[in-house]
Amino acid sequence: MEKVITAIEAQKRNRQRVNVSLDGEFAFSLDRLTAAWLKPGRKLTAEEINRLQEQDDAESAHTRALHFLSFRSRSVQEMRDYLARKGCSPELSSAVLVRLEEEGYLNDTRFCREWVENRSTFRPRGVSLIKAELRQKGIANETIESTLAQADLQESELALKAARRVAGRYAALPRETFRLRLGAFLQRRGFSYGVVSSALNRIWNETQNSTHGQDTL
Repeated sequence: MEKVITAIEAQKRNRQRVNVSLDGEFAFSLDRLTAAWLKPGRKLTAEEINRLQEQDDAESAHTRALHFLSFRSRSVQEMRDYLARKGCSPELSSAVLVRLEEEGYLNDTRFCREWVENRSTFRPRGVSLIKAELRQKGIANETIESTLAQADLQESELALKAARRVAGRYAALPRETFRLRLGAFLQRRGFSYGVVSSALNRIWNETQNSTHGQDTL
């Protein structure tokens, strides 16, 4: 049975959505883009109404996904989990994911590369921990291995970089306490015992040289 559109009104709180009335009563709301071709007086079948609402669900999910991406890049798995939390069906989520990939917003290879670059530059940690983080994000093992091979990360340099960022906190401590505190920090960052031990010796010497240098000024 057909119903007639009797009103299309912009929502007061969200000007990007409109309320659609059928046969004189509010029926549903739509995204402006979805409703762009509708006019008062037009008749809609039940099938057309269902299709409009499905299209609106897809547009709403896409808009939410773009908002989620506005904070930082996401992996495909992160986005799938986010859409599920927002109540999207698996079918709708899959459609949104395909659209985002086609638009260039989602790309696990790029995400993996950016994650490795970010970690090595701003929050250094061991390669094993980086791998674990990426697996948790749903990145395929082959993508992880390929990206890390291209990055050619040196764990000893990463450990030194991580240690230097926090060594000042422990500079006034006795040597053994210094090693325990900084060593625990580096181990939490995923570095092996051998890498940690080597880094501790070097950072301790750097700290002592720096302190002694200041004392002689």
